[in-house]
Amino acid sequence: MTYGSGGAPDNFAGWMMTWNYTNIRSSGVSSVQREAVQALGRPWTRMCPTQNVIKNTFADKINDSRYDGTFTTTYRGNWNKAGNTTPTLVNANGLSIAPGDAVLTFLNEDNPNIVYATSNANIGAGVLPGRADFVIAPSGISRITYPGLWKLGPYRTDNGTGLGQPNAGSTRPFNIAKFSELYFIAAEAAVKGATTKAGKSARELILVIRERAGKWRWDNNGNVAKVADNSAAMIAATPATIDINYILAERSREYYGEGYRWFDLVRTQKWNELAGSYQICGTGYGDRTPITVTRTIEPKHYLRPIPSGQIDGMEMTDAEKAAYQNPGY
Repeated sequence: MTYGSGGAPDNFAGWMMTWNYTNIRSSGVSSVQREAVQALGRPWTRMCPTQNVIKNTFADKINDSRYDGTFTTTYRGNWNKAGNTTPTLVNANGLSIAPGDAVLTFLNEDNPNIVYATSNANIGAGVLPGRADFVIAPSGISRITYPGLWKLGPYRTDNGTGLGQPNAGSTRPFNIAKFSELYFIAAEAAVKGATTKAGKSARELILVIRERAGKWRWDNNGNVAKVADNSAAMIAATPATIDINYILAERSREYYGEGYRWFDLVRTQKWNELAGSYQICGTGYGDRTPITVTRTIEPKHYLRPIPSGQIDGMEMTDAEKAAYQNPGY
């Protein structure tokens, strides 16, 4: 597999939320090259995470391993793999970096000491005193610079010492069912009134997921081994009473970027309540001021329109076709 067209049967889900990180510059050099590794891959820039997701959904970035396991927040230099033999490049604060060092980091928390400049790293990044990497805080995440989706990134073993085939579709299948979802389905049924057995309350079922999420084996963005068991802290932070909103938030932490969210919000009739507005910065590299975007979500939007091609192909009268279509379309 060397090139993907963006059509079936390729799996190109990982491209969708990958921004143009190759625009990052250090000493005028594209220091983060397009590479077939899980943290990078092919930029398609079709969507981005909102600031609400980074700040609220994944509020616990210390105990819960799923934030680190979902997003690429550290972009590391790999210019050497493109044949550039320059041993070091000048990066933030005039400090030097070597291949493998952090070039750009999306911080876990906001920091009032960040100084942004449109020219920084060629993408309007910020600097912090003493740091060689450029930085962007959660409140600086924009429609053009944002953490990538690590969890769906490419995985290959044939890159050798180069960049591999970053324009190819994923070599892995796209998961459409996971064992963890059985726990979520049962927990949601319990919240909605189903009779439960001892030890199988909504909270006890959710705790199975959260205990696992508290166990670390590797720090993806730190690129170091991290063996830690934060399951006790995850249990302590779980509400005594689980409601549908908490289950939806937990599902988002578990399945972010996998195509579940719209269906979850629609079937629970929570779309407008939980996602009627969001915060994000603008479309320019210098945009670091959050704006609130309000969606117009009408009752008809909870159902998708039936494609006209499907309706036109049916042997019906015009009145029957009109009645067949979902309301409002």
